[in-house]
Amino acid sequence: MKKTLIALALASVALPAAAQQLPPAVIVLVDQNEMIDTSAAAKAAAIELKPKADTLQARLNTLRTSLTAEEKTLRDTQPQQGAAPAAVQAWQAKVQEFQNRQQQAEQEVQRRQQEIEAARQWIIKQINDAAQPIIGQIMRERGATMAMDERVTIQHTPAVDITADVLARLDKALPKVSITPPAAPAAPAPAAPAPAAPPRR
Repeated sequence: MKKTLIALALASVALPAAAQQLPPAVIVLVDQNEMIDTSAAAKAAAIELKPKADTLQARLNTLRTSLTAEEKTLRDTQPQQGAAPAAVQAWQAKVQEFQNRQQQAEQEVQRRQQEIEAARQWIIKQINDAAQPIIGQIMRERGATMAMDERVTIQHTPAVDITADVLARLDKALPKVSITPPAAPAAPAPAAPAPAAPPRR
């Protein structure tokens, strides 16, 4: 009997907590791709970034043409079997030089591509950072409890899409961004070696 009374008492305590329900979620959607790609800041940055991309493409075309011609020359001048050792060694040295230049060209192109990609990522970060408080403000105005990327939805009504509103405010707040990422922090200097202990006498 005592156990039954205790169980009933616990149940009566737990009932109010169980009766408390979370409020229904009010969701708004943002098309993040559209927000970034069509924002005034992104368009201005794309204009600034285009000369760098064009320069890279021109350099890539020049390197490709030069290296292709040099590779053809090397194939055409390859010593035949039984050629003098000195001629073979001279040709092999040219092949090695060509391979070194080819590797340097690849490294140069890769470095420039990484610079452009770093600039793009920095542009996106600045736009996203500026958009977050704007999205939060619109959520409060509409009584929303959650903001989601439109890409994760299957269907929705236009009324919950706040992309246009976000873009309008974002363009006013952030018409332009920098295309130059901040410099990476310098690596710490290696610690100086500890002085050697004096020899024991």
